Amino acid sequence: MEIAQRPIEILLVEDSPTDILMTTESFKQGKLSNNMHVVTDGEAALAFLRREAPYEQKPRPDLVLLDLNLPRKDGREVLREIKSDESLRSIPVVVLTTSTEEEDVLRAYGLHANCYIAKPVSLQAFIGVVQSIQNFWFSVVLLPR
Repeated sequence: MEIAQRPIEILLVEDSPTDILMTTESFKQGKLSNNMHVVTDGEAALAFLRREAPYEQKPRPDLVLLDLNLPRKDGREVLREIKSDESLRSIPVVVLTTSTEEEDVLRAYGLHANCYIAKPVSLQAFIGVVQSIQNFWFSVVLLPR
């Protein structure tokens, strides 16, 4: 099977400017061409995924990186809506959040998150985690087009 050579489309749903910068810079250091789209709240994430205004021309993401603690609609609600929507549920969702609480981990997997990653505190560890996400999801895993 031939893999498309188009850039990978990633939707980052994150409200922390620092985490946005660290994530986008970490992906830039990776080997794969990607387009990082960023929204800062849960309502914007769902509008992006559903291609509602002002995101009508945006591409369907190959992967969603989702923080849990978001304004307007939290990440748990966003995850629930993605995985209950037949047209969106096949998009892998990686929960990338600061919480290490067992309740959050169990709830995210109960809502069908594809994986749950706690954000490391140090910059070097954060870069390593983001590069591991990129390597796994775009070098190892076969995703639907």
